[in-house]
Amino acid sequence: MRLAPLLLCLGLAFAGPAIAVQPDEVLPDAALEQRARQLSGGLRCLVCQNQSIDDSDAPLARDLRILVRERLVAGDSDRAVVDFVVARYGDFVLLSPPVNARTVALWIGPFAILAFGMLFLWRRRGRAATPAAETPALSPDEQRRLDELTRAERD
Repeated sequence: MRLAPLLLCLGLAFAGPAIAVQPDEVLPDAALEQRARQLSGGLRCLVCQNQSIDDSDAPLARDLRILVRERLVAGDSDRAVVDFVVARYGDFVLLSPPVNARTVALWIGPFAILAFGMLFLWRRRGRAATPAAETPALSPDEQRRLDELTRAERD
């Protein structure tokens, strides 16, 4: 009984990603199927957004897997298939979008946010390290008033 959790942990540690390709989608030609798997592994599921269409169970991912296989059976090259899908859905459908004028924000944005955050923290730390301006001493009249108020609270 104590061995069951250990075996479960080991099984999960060595488990690979779930492949969502249905048996009716698999091409009879092994070479074409291998190309289809390779291509669909690089295309993003537009529903899940963090999975490839090869790993996603979403209906749109299934449609895209079928589309990729249809284009390969029709004789399209790998580049032509990817270009066809990108023409339909944009560069976002690629799990690794190319660096170009339309996607430069995707590539530079995270680094810019990190740099601004570090600059903010650095400036904030610098401000906290400077001593606060010294407050002027109370005038004799203010000191007398303060003493009266604190005596009144004690009574």
